[in-house]
Amino acid sequence: MGVQGRADEQIREEEAVDVEWSGNWVAERLGVELVGDGELRELLGLALRRNPKRAHLLVSNVLGKHVPQRPSVVHGVGFELGERVRNLLGEAEARRAVVLGYAETATGLGHAVADGLGVAPYLHSTRRPVAGVAQAGGFEEAHSHATSHLLLPEDPDLLDASAEGSPLILVDDEFSTGNTVLNTIRALHARYPRDRYVIVALVDMRSEADQGRLAEFAEEIGARVDLVARARGTVRLPDGVLEKGRDLVAAYEAGHAPDEPPAPRTAPARVTLDWPAGVPDGGRHGFTPVHRAALEAALPGMAARIADAVGDARRVLVLGFEELMYAPLRLATALEDATTADVRYSTTTRSPVLAVDDPGYAIRSRLVFPAHDDPADGPGDRYAYNVAGAGFDAVVAVVDSAGDTPALHAPDGLLARLAGHTDQVVLAVVPSYVPTSHRQEAAMLPEPLRGPAFSSYAADDVGWLLQDLSDTALEAPTEEREEAIQSGGAHYAESLPVEYQPSPQYQELFKAALETSAARIARAVGTVTETVLAERGPRPVLVSLARAGTPVGVLMRRWAQHRHGLDLPHYAVSIVRGRGIDANALRWLAAHHDPADVVFVDGWTGKGAITRELAAALEEFGGFNPEIAVLADPGGCVRTYGTREDFLIPSACLNSTVSGLISRTVLRSDLVGPHDFHGAKFYSELAGADVSGLFLDTVAARFDEVGDAVDAEAKELLAADRAPTWEGWAAVERISEEYGIHDVNLVKPGVGETTRVLLRRVPWKILAKRGAGADLDHVRLLAEQRGVPVEEVGELPYTCVGLIHPKYTRGATGADGTAVTAK
Repeated sequence: MGVQGRADEQIREEEAVDVEWSGNWVAERLGVELVGDGELRELLGLALRRNPKRAHLLVSNVLGKHVPQRPSVVHGVGFELGERVRNLLGEAEARRAVVLGYAETATGLGHAVADGLGVAPYLHSTRRPVAGVAQAGGFEEAHSHATSHLLLPEDPDLLDASAEGSPLILVDDEFSTGNTVLNTIRALHARYPRDRYVIVALVDMRSEADQGRLAEFAEEIGARVDLVARARGTVRLPDGVLEKGRDLVAAYEAGHAPDEPPAPRTAPARVTLDWPAGVPDGGRHGFTPVHRAALEAALPGMAARIADAVGDARRVLVLGFEELMYAPLRLATALEDATTADVRYSTTTRSPVLAVDDPGYAIRSRLVFPAHDDPADGPGDRYAYNVAGAGFDAVVAVVDSAGDTPALHAPDGLLARLAGHTDQVVLAVVPSYVPTSHRQEAAMLPEPLRGPAFSSYAADDVGWLLQDLSDTALEAPTEEREEAIQSGGAHYAESLPVEYQPSPQYQELFKAALETSAARIARAVGTVTETVLAERGPRPVLVSLARAGTPVGVLMRRWAQHRHGLDLPHYAVSIVRGRGIDANALRWLAAHHDPADVVFVDGWTGKGAITRELAAALEEFGGFNPEIAVLADPGGCVRTYGTREDFLIPSACLNSTVSGLISRTVLRSDLVGPHDFHGAKFYSELAGADVSGLFLDTVAARFDEVGDAVDAEAKELLAADRAPTWEGWAAVERISEEYGIHDVNLVKPGVGETTRVLLRRVPWKILAKRGAGADLDHVRLLAEQRGVPVEEVGELPYTCVGLIHPKYTRGATGADGTAVTAK
């Protein structure tokens, strides 16, 4: 039986089950009439919008958007329309055609039409801007709640109609007034004129008044315009339907308070798809017949992995994600072929629709959750319809890597909402496609620097996405740097402090502290690594924020290797407060790894400034998860951590000599061009004082003894609410005002940050929590060496806080840089 034959048979099966039309509820209350072809009521139901521009919503039973449907039906209906278009055009003209679908509802339908056509490339409009990709056009959708459509083809000539007989096929779910499609044709015709267009829709719902406009429009632009639709009909609306619809929605909601979302039944699992390299996740930048063939070959293997993940589930929903309709649809069709389970398919949506649990209404239930792909139009609610109460044993949520963000995994996020209504939630992430121009840029970048040529770490421990500035004089006296930074004359990343040379007494203190805290650090390393492996997939790509994060990244890599036999990639990148993360390093990572697999790693949080900096910097880079995994989170700034205790991490005690002999990163315009990585120095001359290897080996030697404790802590953390509290930021703001500083950047909370203040800034005073013990021995020693007072305080969420002198001058601090003692 062919694709269309099976689709028709399954539609008839659905008709036999659904005896009541799913538009009765609206029709009876608003007087709306749906008239047309015999199968129109089988294809469409009715619901009420929360939209001041249109009261009713035609809900398709075969589109796979709002109503879960068998994936073979969804794909088959679009495929049959594509076959009809090919027959209309003829083989030769079909080969020169381009198919254009509309976001978000028709992206999957348009792709299925292109499949049926078989020989044409496909592009869909998008509401997600992509930095660096030229816009080939755009248009507005009059009745929609979200109207801006962008056209972002990877091939700038894709829409060029200079070749004779190059028809454009425009695909939407319904052709109602025709305004959207005709406006699109008019805009594109002005830029890419051609002599033939074909409009494809599931249903042609134009009124009699609108039907004559198509011929007039074709004559106006001087081109042939054909229409291909599965069914035809119209909606008859009584006078005042908009007001009646608004009143009906308001009355219903007033009498039906939303239910409290049920608690998740299970923690989501993740399945690795092994998506074929080079195949786009959809048509946002174009999808060719070559891409289609590569995807078809890979589908059985991916479906087998999903089947293994859902096990013996008998009723499975594959849930797509807004514009990402085609990839989950084809995964669902392959799963349907590979298993005897009852497989259904639908997607999440931006459309706000009233839900009414009545068999005569098309939207029976609604899940609400926050947007999780950092949309250009800002945060807002998103919806999954007819999932709750549908009796699914398992839901496979398919998102692209740009949508695999902390919001997706949050307690109120999509995965948690799904887990309240099914026994099994499986997350499958498709890598967001990187256009060729971005990959070519990345290909021009150098490979990562590695030891022993750059750093004292082994080559496998870390690849540094930096440029080597070892031969450049960058160091400046601490007092001069501080004066320039605070006066606004220079940024802290434009120079380097003179490397602190520890005294014998300080070196012994470091070694004693390391021996005392090694097991504690090993436990935190294990806990954060196990949390990352559980939540971010079996093979994350560790990307540490140079340089404090790099020793932690190396230790996390060693834990994964020691405990699980995993050889995780690990890179170090630069992030600079006020300047953002190294964009070229991100381009390199995106070209060599799936951005969804990247886990950013840092040593500890202070007040959370870098956490916020990273989140802001990643807004323009799709696919990267901005969440940071840290060893210690005393500030309550992140949800992935080894501990929230503020204790001595010996890698904070020193500078380069515990960080592979690498300096802080440097960003200066005369040294770092637009196509360069940020810079850093390798202090090979300090090899005699290097304890980087000693630190790693001492901690790693304690891995076995902390294994049981790690298992217990990781299990507890994975089940806990780890939402950031930002307690540290509040404390820093309070201290800044209480001590008359009025600049949170000069308040450095936590043992690690306080140590940095004493080593490379001009400190004013140290606030130490009353009763703090050996964790502060090195802080007290450094403070004594620099003449800095240590003030014990009672109420402090950190073990200590370092205050940088707020009004730095040589007169205030002395020529030797020692701090004043008066408040």
